[in-house]
Amino acid sequence: MPRVLTSKIDQIDGNSRLPKYRQVINNILWEIDKEILKPGERIPSINETSEEYYLSRDTVEKAYRELSRRGIITSVPGKGYYVNVSPDLAKLKVIVIFNKLSPYKQAVYNSFVHTLGKNAATNLYIHGYDPKFFESIVLDNLGSYDYYVIMPHFYEHAEQVQRVLKKIPRNKLLFLDRKPDDIGGHVGAVYQDFRGDLQHALRTGIRLLEKYHTFYLVYPEDTRYPHEIKEGFREFCATIGIRHELISSCQGHQPQKGEAFLTIRESDMLQLIKQTQAAKLTLGQDVGLVSYNDTPVKEILAGGITVITTDHARMGQTAADMILNKRREVIRNPFFLIPRKSL
Repeated sequence: MPRVLTSKIDQIDGNSRLPKYRQVINNILWEIDKEILKPGERIPSINETSEEYYLSRDTVEKAYRELSRRGIITSVPGKGYYVNVSPDLAKLKVIVIFNKLSPYKQAVYNSFVHTLGKNAATNLYIHGYDPKFFESIVLDNLGSYDYYVIMPHFYEHAEQVQRVLKKIPRNKLLFLDRKPDDIGGHVGAVYQDFRGDLQHALRTGIRLLEKYHTFYLVYPEDTRYPHEIKEGFREFCATIGIRHELISSCQGHQPQKGEAFLTIRESDMLQLIKQTQAAKLTLGQDVGLVSYNDTPVKEILAGGITVITTDHARMGQTAADMILNKRREVIRNPFFLIPRKSL
C-alpha cells in the first residue's frame, strides 16, 4: 500500500477560499516537485486519500481527474493511479481569462499560445462580463498557475472585481487589452488606450474625411463596448470641427451624401453597405465608412473597408514574450488606421 501523502500543509484547510480538490492537487504537485513522489510510483487511491483528509470521494476524484487531464498522473485499470514517467512540471502553467471569444480575441489567444510554444500549458476561461463567475474562476484556480492573464472588461461592480484581482499575486498578474487604473502594485499589461488610440488613428485620415460634412459613430447602447470610444470620437470631431452625432444603430437612418460613419459591430457595417447601395450612393465617394477592428474579409468587402484597429496578433505575442522573459512592463499596443476604398 502506498504511504499517505505528506505535504508542507498538514491537512486540507476547510476555511480556505481555495477549493478542497485544488488543495489536493497542490499537495500532490508539491510532492512530485520535491521528489517525494517519483515517476512511476503509485499514489494513494481515491479511498485512501478520502479517508486521510476526511474528504468526499467526489472531491478526490475531481482532483485526480484534473491531474490526469494535465498528464501528471495516469490511471492503470485494476491497479490505481501512478505518477507519469515524465510529468511535465517544468512547463509554465498559465490561465487566460477573457471577457468573450470574438474573432479578434481568438487572434490574440492564438498568437499568445503560439509564441509560448512548448514552454507553457494554457487553460482558457470566458467570464462573460459576469463578476460573480469571474470571482469563482479566480478563486477556484488561486495557487494553481504561474501566471494569470486577464482581460478585465467590466463596466459594473468595479469594487467586487478589484477585490478579486487583488487576491492574485502582483508578479503573476498580466492584463490584456485593458488595464484597470487603480489596481495598485507593479503588474504587467499590454493594453489599448481606447480614447487616445481612436483619436490618433483618425487624425491620420483627416484628409480622407474632408469630403464629408457629418461624421456618425454607431455605438450600440445595449452592448458592452468601452465608453472611452465615445469620448475619443467626440473629442476628435470637436478638434477638427466636423459635425458629429452618436446613433445606436444604422436601422432607421438612411445614409445621405456627405455623411461618414464609424461602426463597431459588423452587423451595422453590413447594414450601412446595403443601405448605401440601395440608395444608389457610392461608398467612399458619397458616403464614408470606417469600421472598428480589421478582419481578412474587410480587405475585400465592397472593394475594401477602411478600418481603425489594434494589432491583435502583436498583443498576444508581446504578452507571451513578457512571460517567457519574466518582464513586468506596461505596454501600449499599436493601433492605426488602414485606409481602403470605403473612405
